[in-house]
Amino acid sequence: MEVILLNDQRHLGRRGEVVKVKPGYARNFLLPQGLALAATPANLKYFAEQRKKIDARHAKERDDAQAVADTLSGIKLTVAKRVGESQTLYGSVTSSEVAELLAEKGVTVDRRKIEMPAVIKSLGDHTVVIDLHHDVKAEITLTVVPEG
Repeated sequence: MEVILLNDQRHLGRRGEVVKVKPGYARNFLLPQGLALAATPANLKYFAEQRKKIDARHAKERDDAQAVADTLSGIKLTVAKRVGESQTLYGSVTSSEVAELLAEKGVTVDRRKIEMPAVIKSLGDHTVVIDLHHDVKAEITLTVVPEG
């Protein structure tokens, strides 16, 4: 089944693309969530008419994301965690903790947009990528220090 994507989908395509997906995926997820339209001739014509408005909204979202990325560019976060004798953490640093630390700095970021490189279970500096927009990513440095 062919659908027109109304929003960027990470593993599927970008806004405005006509992509082929399995009928069940379109019928049960994309269409009810408002993420896509069926690629009928009428919907293709409607989408072509609305493209300028959609592109303008997309550009505004990208500019807003770039402003947040500029704010994040100089931020260094420090988190104190309990460590064992071999200097490994009890537990790990999660994206929720990073989101809370960013909120304390005055920047609100959804935890689902925070991409952890791997499970952080060691002390030291780690690079964390924040996917703010399809075209905009920001990197911050997270320093893990022993608690106490």
